[in-house]
Amino acid sequence: MSIPGVPEEGFKTVGEIVATNSLKFYPDQEALSVAVELVSTHTSGGPVVSEHGDFMGFISERDLLEVLESGNDLHHLTAKDIMNHEHISVKDSTSLVESSKIMNKNHLLVLPVLNGGNVVRSITRHDLLRAWIGLGLSGEE
Repeated sequence: MSIPGVPEEGFKTVGEIVATNSLKFYPDQEALSVAVELVSTHTSGGPVVSEHGDFMGFISERDLLEVLESGNDLHHLTAKDIMNHEHISVKDSTSLVESSKIMNKNHLLVLPVLNGGNVVRSITRHDLLRAWIGLGLSGEE
């Protein structure tokens, strides 16, 4: 079965698929601003980057909800105050299978894609699923 926009041999790496999440946050960005961007874009999270694009951490809806549950005011916090400091990411050359395994193992909905230490974009589970459907992994033999 041929799908428009999908190579005949299918997608194999992260670099071949179109990412739907281009959000990036900055360390001194007000936490409320981060929350508003996530809500308005229907996105579950995004990387925190330096002014040079270096990957510093990640902020998710979960992180923001935990801060709010603790009684903190998002007006008085910045992205660097609440970001997760784990640096889980992939490169363009990472296979779809490996990316999926990383996301599932770490319970991630969004995975930053790095090039030389800089975040170039992020992929979502939705992006991976869309790419795998393009591979013909719909269950048909």
